[in-house]
Amino acid sequence: EIALKNTPELHIPRPPEYYSCLVRDIEILGWNKVAYVDTGLTTVKLKAEDSCGRQHLITLKLNAKYPTEPPDCLVDFPVQFAVSWMPQNSLIDIHSQFLAALESLKEFWDAMDEIDGNTWVLEPENPTRSATTRRIAIGSNVSVNIEVDPRHPNMLPECYFLGADHVVNPLRIKLNNNMHLWDPEISLLQNLKDVLEIDFPSRAVLEKSDFTKDCGICYAYRLDGTIPDQVCDDPRCGQPFHQACLYEWLQGLPSSRQSFNVIFGECPYCNKVRKYNVNVQLN
Repeated sequence: EIALKNTPELHIPRPPEYYSCLVRDIEILGWNKVAYVDTGLTTVKLKAEDSCGRQHLITLKLNAKYPTEPPDCLVDFPVQFAVSWMPQNSLIDIHSQFLAALESLKEFWDAMDEIDGNTWVLEPENPTRSATTRRIAIGSNVSVNIEVDPRHPNMLPECYFLGADHVVNPLRIKLNNNMHLWDPEISLLQNLKDVLEIDFPSRAVLEKSDFTKDCGICYAYRLDGTIPDQVCDDPRCGQPFHQACLYEWLQGLPSSRQSFNVIFGECPYCNKVRKYNVNVQLN
């Protein structure tokens, strides 16, 4: 059984018509639009440029019944991409639909590119085109996590503030009080500035290291892909922690008590008792 699992799959040769049809379709589309073709002519990557000059790829996995059946299409989109296909269609039809989909997402990528270029994004570290969230630094140990609707990128996104309560509570109040000021006619970033009544730290003046303080327990910034998202409420302390590190620390303290996903315990640095919201369970 193990030997069978390790045996390479036998590739059944595809009919000559498959190869002649695929090569003809590529020639009609234009080799300049092809980024990659594997040696077996089963995977093709097509490239395209949107109206803002951004480069995009679509990966096509073709089966032996092409063009009777459409290829599987893999794209780096924040929304589902489904190809409309008829047996008489070809790669040029896929490429045209790919271009149309790129233009439908133009405003979303414009909004995210403006945020990436003008603020310090803490997470994701290297955002893909499909990423709809950004954790943006507001100050030392204070950030806002936004979830943007790719179909309506200039509407008010879901906002979640991370940081000490005495810092994030005023931001929550401003968001609630100024929500009516949100203007879909102006950019997402400018709306966030206006509603929160803040200026995000400038990339030209500050460095990312000014906002990326290590966890006070494990002394690392990244732990299993996560960054510190818990902060001591005491203004004189303000030490950040990974949620998992803090949970493990508090679980070992006899003075700590837990109610559902809220733990009441002492800060490892200043010994102030506060509540921590945790959503992890360690084995």
